[in-house]
Amino acid sequence: MPRLGSEVSQGLRERLDQGPLICAEGYLFELERRGYVQAGAFVPEVVLEHPEVVAQLHREFVHAGSDVVEAFTYYAHREKLRLIGKDHLLERMNRQALAIARGVARETGTLLAGDICNTNLYTGEESRDTVRAMFEEQVCWASEEGVDFIVGETFAFAGEALVATEVIKEAGLDAVITLAIHKQPETRDGLSPAEACRVLEQAGADVVGLNCIRGPRTMLPLLEEVRAAVDCHVAALPVPYRTTEREPSFQSLTDPGYEWLPDGRPFPTALDPFTCNRYEVGDFAQVAHSLGISYLGLCCGAAPHHVRAVAEALGRRPQASRYTADMSKHAYFGTEATLKDENKVYAGEL
Repeated sequence: MPRLGSEVSQGLRERLDQGPLICAEGYLFELERRGYVQAGAFVPEVVLEHPEVVAQLHREFVHAGSDVVEAFTYYAHREKLRLIGKDHLLERMNRQALAIARGVARETGTLLAGDICNTNLYTGEESRDTVRAMFEEQVCWASEEGVDFIVGETFAFAGEALVATEVIKEAGLDAVITLAIHKQPETRDGLSPAEACRVLEQAGADVVGLNCIRGPRTMLPLLEEVRAAVDCHVAALPVPYRTTEREPSFQSLTDPGYEWLPDGRPFPTALDPFTCNRYEVGDFAQVAHSLGISYLGLCCGAAPHHVRAVAEALGRRPQASRYTADMSKHAYFGTEATLKDENKVYAGEL
């Protein structure tokens, strides 16, 4: 990890050409768990109301091994703010989120990423101009605030991802574009993930891949196809939940016996029993990297210990690795010679 206070001397592609890059996402769910974001609309009002909380989470993710500080502008777009009646806060919210992220990125010597995402308005060519205008204003603010590159994420439509790519590249910035693949293994406009990523690469995206929606197990087969279809760097940022072939997305997960949950499903506020542990996340990172995937991270549901697991799976020792579990010193299960023998007697009873 770069030294505190060091300046970024290389851009996105230069860093990726030297080895894998880790990008922590998941701000939405983590800040909801901490009581600063409301599930449902999921608008990141916290950047205005509690900027110190956002800055601290940025630092925690870097401490755990993230090479990127991604501004928390996910869902900070015109349509989401309209839903909560706060359109007038749009630019202020974006610039504040970017300023918070820039401060931590420059403090830690990490890359600074802007962020745009699905608008929930794209339906095809008839909506292209509306969506493009929304991307243009967010990309403009991100560019003015000095980002190193922009993440365009969670696009279910390849067409919307293509618009995002065009806007980012026209602004002269590097683009990481990731698709969200739901229950059906294709985009909502009928392309396979591999086909869609090939189109995005041809449009100028510097990194293409998948993020969110699917957990490690159900994302990996699609990632293998994407890696084989494109020449550029590939991104893999699953949600850290135990999705299955039968329930391949975290929205489709069911919890038998708990049908009384809101809307009858665990998503988004009762996913705790499905959370991947750090070892599963580390295994995913190793396998994905072995496939030739170089932009790695996690999305909704990720916490710093998950990010550390990704870093350690890649052979790194971020600052948080100082506190990686060492059960040899545990009072009952440890192997340290100086532990009291009488404590070990009770281990079999625990």
